[in-house]
Amino acid sequence: MLTVNDPQFRPYGRVLKLDLAAFEAAIKKVELPKDGTMYEPSTPAFEALPLFTELQDKIFGELPIEFGHCSGRNHKLNAVEYHRSSEVDIAATDLYLMLGKQQDIDPATFHYETKRIETFFVPAGTAVELYATTLHFAPCSAGPDAEFRCGVVLPRGTNVPLVNMKRGTGEDRLLFANNKWLIAHAESGLEKDGAFVGLVGDNLTL
Repeated sequence: MLTVNDPQFRPYGRVLKLDLAAFEAAIKKVELPKDGTMYEPSTPAFEALPLFTELQDKIFGELPIEFGHCSGRNHKLNAVEYHRSSEVDIAATDLYLMLGKQQDIDPATFHYETKRIETFFVPAGTAVELYATTLHFAPCSAGPDAEFRCGVVLPRGTNVPLVNMKRGTGEDRLLFANNKWLIAHAESGLEKDGAFVGLVGDNLTL
């Protein structure tokens, strides 16, 4: 299994050197659902930490950001998404990230073959920047019954509902939320929420 410290991770992102102790303590206080995952774009307790200012100033170049989390239990790919910006993921527990490249999306059909996905282990206490062209979705748990807790940092306003829901052709069909283009697998159930179904192959499972 590859890790984010291996050279193969470099096309997807980089490991960041940050003091994560206060964040790890704060996210342990978040109550998680018994099943599935939860996503919160902006968590006040995280945004009150000195880490928030450091991320905003040094990693995002003073661009306004939101600091939330994606946590719970998950073992499937289900979808891939990308943004027009980097995303910082902060692993408070061991977890896995299933990653791909935007360049491998078929430009004619906007389909993506799941066999191109690479999986990387992220040890607890590790922060990574995922580049804008990196396809990703919810992290996966590191064990059959294990939970994962992952901080998520993005430009402010990302992943909130769209105001203009009129979608045209081409890449517009993938737009699922603000600054969020998404390609779902048919088994994910996301089609009922308006997601574009275009993942070809197995719905990868760890």
